[in-house]
Amino acid sequence: MCAEQNSSPSKKRPNMAFLYLLAILLGIASGYSEISALQSVGQFISDIFIKIFKCISLPIIALSIIVTLSQYNTNTQMKRIWQNTLKYTVSTTVIAATVAFILYLIIAPKNISTLAFNTLAEPSVQSKGNYIDFLSNLVPESIFSPFLNHNVLGALTISIILGLAIRYIPIPESKTAITNFFRGAHGIFLVITGWVVKIIPIALYGFITTTVVQLKSGVDISGLGGYLAVVVLANVIQGFVILPLFLYMNKIRPYKTMHGMMPALSMAFFTKSSAATLPVTMETAERNLGVSPTVSRFVLPLCTSINMNGCAAFIFTTVIFLMQNNGMEIGLITMLLWILIATIAAIGNAGVPMGCFFLSASLLTSMDVPIALLGLILPFYAVIDMVETALNVWSDSCVAKVIDVQNKDAIATPAQ
Repeated sequence: MCAEQNSSPSKKRPNMAFLYLLAILLGIASGYSEISALQSVGQFISDIFIKIFKCISLPIIALSIIVTLSQYNTNTQMKRIWQNTLKYTVSTTVIAATVAFILYLIIAPKNISTLAFNTLAEPSVQSKGNYIDFLSNLVPESIFSPFLNHNVLGALTISIILGLAIRYIPIPESKTAITNFFRGAHGIFLVITGWVVKIIPIALYGFITTTVVQLKSGVDISGLGGYLAVVVLANVIQGFVILPLFLYMNKIRPYKTMHGMMPALSMAFFTKSSAATLPVTMETAERNLGVSPTVSRFVLPLCTSINMNGCAAFIFTTVIFLMQNNGMEIGLITMLLWILIATIAAIGNAGVPMGCFFLSASLLTSMDVPIALLGLILPFYAVIDMVETALNVWSDSCVAKVIDVQNKDAIATPAQ
């Protein structure tokens, strides 16, 4: 799929843009028409795609985490680089979610008010005690129950344990076999996800039609502006304040570094794929920043898999916003908990197209929160995804540069 993006980007992007625009226009026309059949088709398509998102999202999360944790084996020389990569990746991702949390408190997005959504929300309202029960599901009754019950926290727990345990299998043949099995399963779901992404304009038609019908019924979408402001500002602050401070604290000139990485950042923005951008990211980091190939060719592929600053901010904001809109009580403890969950889920977003969108849907459905409002977010997601991908690649580059500077004496590479 990434290869397809690279092979003919000039052909595919305009076609997809045209299909998105066509789907939006047809959805608006169907929603405002008085033809009940068209509106019923739109609702049917919307329901089908919500089920598809629920079906593929949790396996993608679990398999991504298992593959990521199991496939990187380091020798003694690279152990420090491996540990620092994980430390900086997790810390920057937590900070990204925390920035979104602070902005959410400041901006306080309003609810999207409609009778239809309020009706859907009634069964999902939960008491405070249910959060304790929800956390207890970190320890599932069986290895399969989290997937059967769509319990994301339980699935994350099992995935982390399995991914780490594979690294310690003493028999090389067995270790290789089980690793290849999970890589193959992961590949299957990536292919399926690719198919879903190709037909997203159909989903967009269904979501837009349903949304327009609800707008006619009296939807107040003023809160959507506050939500989008939180998501975009969280990415901007992370990219232009937090990460430059991270570089400055390690005696690296932030904006000179950003200027050097501009070719990779531009490609990430327009392709919306950090995996497709990876070869350019490595080449640019080595040529323009003087990063050692030893560091670049280990740290950047790893970061591409697990360093998802933009995704963490999106997941946190989207989950809290939809929970709030569906009548659930959002307290400080709940929001702090979701900083952690968003961080773990973002790390599990390895190489998945529209991964943040799918992950958010999965997390919400795990708590029986209706996800119809994701239809309002989907039309804006293309731009959000571009900003997030550029931020992820920028964060990867910062981590690689800092690690290179910290380990320049231990690596046989000339200092910059």
